Amino acid sequence: MEIINNLLAGFSVAFQLDNLLWAVFGVVVGNLVGVLPGMGVMASLSILLPLTYTMTPTAALIMLAGIFYGSQYGGGITAVMLNLPGTAAHAVTCLEGHPMAKKGRAGSALFMLLLGSFFGATCGILLMIFLSPLLSNIAFKFGPAEYFSMMLLGLVAGSTLANGSALKSIAMMLLGIVLGLVGIDVNTGTMRFTFGFIELANGLSIVILAMGFFGLADFLKNINNGHIASPITKIKINSKSIRAEKGEIKKTRGALVRGTTIGSLLGVLPGTGAVIASFIAYATEKRLSKTPKEFGNGAIEGLASPEAATSSAAQTSFIPTLTLGIPGDPVMALMLGALIIHGIQPGPTLITDHADIFWGLIASFWIGNLLLIVINYPLIGFWVKLISLPFKYLYPTALFFICVGVYSTNYSFFDVGLVIFIGFVGYLLLFLDFEAAPLLLGFILGPMLEENFRRSLIISDGDLSFFITKPISLSFLILSLLIVIYTIYTGLFKKKEPN
Repeated sequence: MEIINNLLAGFSVAFQLDNLLWAVFGVVVGNLVGVLPGMGVMASLSILLPLTYTMTPTAALIMLAGIFYGSQYGGGITAVMLNLPGTAAHAVTCLEGHPMAKKGRAGSALFMLLLGSFFGATCGILLMIFLSPLLSNIAFKFGPAEYFSMMLLGLVAGSTLANGSALKSIAMMLLGIVLGLVGIDVNTGTMRFTFGFIELANGLSIVILAMGFFGLADFLKNINNGHIASPITKIKINSKSIRAEKGEIKKTRGALVRGTTIGSLLGVLPGTGAVIASFIAYATEKRLSKTPKEFGNGAIEGLASPEAATSSAAQTSFIPTLTLGIPGDPVMALMLGALIIHGIQPGPTLITDHADIFWGLIASFWIGNLLLIVINYPLIGFWVKLISLPFKYLYPTALFFICVGVYSTNYSFFDVGLVIFIGFVGYLLLFLDFEAAPLLLGFILGPMLEENFRRSLIISDGDLSFFITKPISLSFLILSLLIVIYTIYTGLFKKKEPN
């Protein structure tokens, strides 16, 4: 009964005019970001982050969240029509969605995108409603040692489970921790890693870091990408054409449930999220299918399950971010940064101390996902036409907004120069196949890791065994060690496999 009352209170917050308008804005922008290949949800969130300075914390989170899960649907449209994933999670969508479109079943594919997205998101929201308060109550038992070990687990999982080289991911995570320590040490008052620049006394801004690594670096990486695939223009796509064919809904019921289950579980785990969930869901459907040879040629189950997994993972990934203060992926790290900007510390006290923000955000998820249906049906023809817009018009516009957004943060040209410098460094790192995501995780969690480590040493008079005498802390440390051992083992095994 208490949960229902809290949810009703959340809807009263979400239906406030300003919050509702920001939800609409976020969903529309999210769709646009997903539809335009190469733009990237991280770059878009980074560009719009300065806008949240003038907003309430609730409106800011609602808008940013709308962009995030709105892009999850929009990215599927390009995968179906162009065979280009608008987001990384939609790489699997290309495998079945585009073959369906080439066979004249684009309407069915787009309908399944919408159905899978809404079903997965709804189940993910329900899980978040019932699981978040439980995690919050458990987290009240946490002290500095438990927080340190838990954040260490988040860093280890986020770095070693990333795509590409685990060693490079760990290196970027460590670089992020160092960047998070820039500025005045609150305990000693000494300047750290400022290189004589007084402007860095208050530390690096997450806005500058995110815009540099995910905005400007992405622009430089794709600046010569003038080629873009042509959409399937022979098929007329409008709201009337988006419908399922006979028997398709019945055929995909099991796939939707399995995909939602996989996405919900993986969304809660740091370092996994929508991308891994979509691939596992697709592999599961192919393994369980009675006709696996149809996969790759337009099997609708192979489209429905990953879409449900992607959307459910997008929703449940908010659980560790809001209730434990641990972001599971770089997007959640940016959400965490948005809360910190407004002076709100995510963690177990968020639900009790800022109930309006927490329940208002959850209520906005349902509103936003309903808006996705309302908006996408009439606008689907517009999205398809927008797909063919040349990149040469998009990236200069994005670069302009990056500069304006950075300058408006502190009205400082030093910040503009800093974001340009970080952008070039980020481009060089991307060119060398270093991922930027672990760096952002390290930047967000690094200072909190240091703070809780210092507090633990003060309480224990410098006794390091304090971390292993606490059962919860010991459990997190063991999990961290197991992840490291597993990563090293699989790395060695893969190296020996070709021989």
